[in-house]
Amino acid sequence: RHTTSKKHDESFKYRSIIGQLGYLEKGSRPDIAYTTHQCARFSADPKVEHASALRWLAKYLKGTKDKGFVMRPDQSKGLEVFVDADFAGNWDQEESNDRDTARSRHGYVIMYMGCPIVWKSQLQTEIALSTTESELIGLSQALREAIPLMEMLKELRDAGFEVGSSQAQVHCKVFEDNSGALEIAKEHKYRPRTKHINVKYHHFRDYVDRKEIS
Repeated sequence: RHTTSKKHDESFKYRSIIGQLGYLEKGSRPDIAYTTHQCARFSADPKVEHASALRWLAKYLKGTKDKGFVMRPDQSKGLEVFVDADFAGNWDQEESNDRDTARSRHGYVIMYMGCPIVWKSQLQTEIALSTTESELIGLSQALREAIPLMEMLKELRDAGFEVGSSQAQVHCKVFEDNSGALEIAKEHKYRPRTKHINVKYHHFRDYVDRKEIS
């Protein structure tokens, strides 16, 4: 937060720039999702460091203005979800009285036929107590986006539309790199160290049981 630093000198409209970056990030630039969200957190009281981060981001965008997506749909691929999370990645000893520095962050990309369709970088609302828990929260949040897409594709297939998958049923393949989170997601059993995790983070288990999410 740089609470002891000087305030932004208002040489440009911080909030307005954040709004424009948010629109750009959601539309076609997932590469700036993390930086945009971090800067947006301080819109109420931006400091010179936050303004400097926005200037750096503007230079990055100017230098990559000729870059973009090349979408080449792959009929052999269905819905895929790539998830990752840090554990208290914003921790700052000097700002230890600020609970937000103890929050973890997760990010995910949802692909369909090999093309990205949804992406997000988000600070978690709950404070995770372990790497496994932060990864599980990220996995759950990503699947909240993916499951409605799965259901929509099923409806389109049942209505006679070609959904681009050779499989009889719409599946979702999840890529997660934390073995603890995968174990909790797949195996239904009591674990004393994770019983505090709210049921809302296990909403996708029925889909795992039916092999619709793997």
